[in-house]
Amino acid sequence: MAEELKARIDLAGVDEAVQKMNHEFHKIIVGQQKMIDFLIAALLADGHVLLEGVPGVAKTLAAKLLARTVSVDFSRIQFTPDLMPSDVIGTTVFNVKTSEFAFNQGPVFANLVLVDEINRAPAKTQAALFEVMEERQVTVDGVTHSMTPPFLVVATQNPIEQEGTYRLPEAQIDRFLFKIEVDYPSADEEATFLQSFGAGERPNDLTVVKPVFSAAQLLDYQQKVRAIVVEEDLIKYVVDIVQKTRNNAGLYLGGSPRASLALLAGAKAFAAMAGRDFVTPEDIHTVVKPALRHRVLLTPEREMEGVQPDEIISQIVAGLEVPR
Repeated sequence: MAEELKARIDLAGVDEAVQKMNHEFHKIIVGQQKMIDFLIAALLADGHVLLEGVPGVAKTLAAKLLARTVSVDFSRIQFTPDLMPSDVIGTTVFNVKTSEFAFNQGPVFANLVLVDEINRAPAKTQAALFEVMEERQVTVDGVTHSMTPPFLVVATQNPIEQEGTYRLPEAQIDRFLFKIEVDYPSADEEATFLQSFGAGERPNDLTVVKPVFSAAQLLDYQQKVRAIVVEEDLIKYVVDIVQKTRNNAGLYLGGSPRASLALLAGAKAFAAMAGRDFVTPEDIHTVVKPALRHRVLLTPEREMEGVQPDEIISQIVAGLEVPR
């Protein structure tokens, strides 16, 4: 049976592409393997990513590198407090020569969109992303404009700075497949980076990064990832995890059904990256925190105690029997 599944889902191309992408990333970025792995997984799982970390830890750089490893259209939107929805999705304008109205596409019309400092725009502008992130389309003046696949939003935000920032609506943050917390590099990694810089290398020379595959190949890889096998006991395991977030005394808001889908999609992507055509409990454990940490809300009491969502998620997983 396993041989039949392996023959049906050929993951050789996926494995090779992942290795090549890692190689291209590390031409510029030293370390940060966890962030890179989850960016690649999100790409394969066809899901959006929220990168959270202090300035200077390569969040924006990683998104730009991700775009360069795939031959796709890329755009960057710098969110600011005065940014309008039309600045994101586009506007309908009157053409004097033709006496007709025409739609001018905004920067969101690209295959990979970097939304830098997403929490700097108010709710009105945030709402401009609701439809396009979930349905891959934009509706302007009653006319629907579909996005060309693949379509991926990579957003960044600084968790420390509060001046001039806005809290992301729960409906928006739930649309991200993963929330990746980007940490400082280790001392050795930082020393390696500084040695390269001291030797005269340009740290942000993106021209050395080459595309690994085309948009058509990415769509094929995504189709293979969706076909990854998930046994019934693992589906129940995912359901149990998410259900526990909904009746946990430390959580005011639990995971939505979209959280269950995110857990499965992310686990499938990591299984494919490991060269397997089936999901294991370890794949679920790998993605459980990045897939859930932004979808749950702590009770005020737990927040005052300094508890983090990851701690509650770890307790939930530890309290459940792992399928074998």
